[in-house]
Amino acid sequence: MAEFTVYGVPGSPYLRGALLGFEEKGIAYDLVPMGFGEVKTPEHLARHPFGRIPVIDHGDFRLYETQAILRYLDDLFPSPAFVPRDAKAKARMNQLIGITDWYFFPKITATISFQRFAVPMRGGTPDEAVIAAAKPEAMKCVKAIEVLMGDAPFLTGGEISIADLFLAPHAHYLALTPEGKEIMRDGKLQRWVGRMRQRPSLARTEAEKLRAAA
Repeated sequence: MAEFTVYGVPGSPYLRGALLGFEEKGIAYDLVPMGFGEVKTPEHLARHPFGRIPVIDHGDFRLYETQAILRYLDDLFPSPAFVPRDAKAKARMNQLIGITDWYFFPKITATISFQRFAVPMRGGTPDEAVIAAAKPEAMKCVKAIEVLMGDAPFLTGGEISIADLFLAPHAHYLALTPEGKEIMRDGKLQRWVGRMRQRPSLARTEAEKLRAAA
């Protein structure tokens, strides 16, 4: 039995972001896969009062919120470091984390990606009006991120940071949609997604592999 237990729905970008942290640091964990409808059950609400994912148990210590989990792992296992030492790079990392949480998720993941992937998985048909309405904000979000990106391999420099782990699952889904391919157009963000997809951590946290391993 691993030292850490992780609860979440395979396919969730927030679960995947946390799992990327475990994978990048080589930390063993046991995943308890959940279904879409299980996040609001009394059992899970006892873990997370807001009915969200992921949640981790580390002994008798319980923690939720992906960003908090990644920072906790980085404090416990300092190498490889997920937080840049340079003050400006660290500030940029925190800025990009905020953009992912406050703009990319509600304006892209919860609209375009949700309609293209989650709705069909639940037997529904994507709402094209919702997708069309989301495109202008999605374009604005992608452009804003690309303005902040330099020429380094990762979002804040030469090493991977929490910003990369946090954004990668969201951007990965967008890049698979027709809208994402149009908006990203082989720009900086698209090329970064391509580099992130080459990392073993991304391959090991694909939804299908997580379900198969459970």
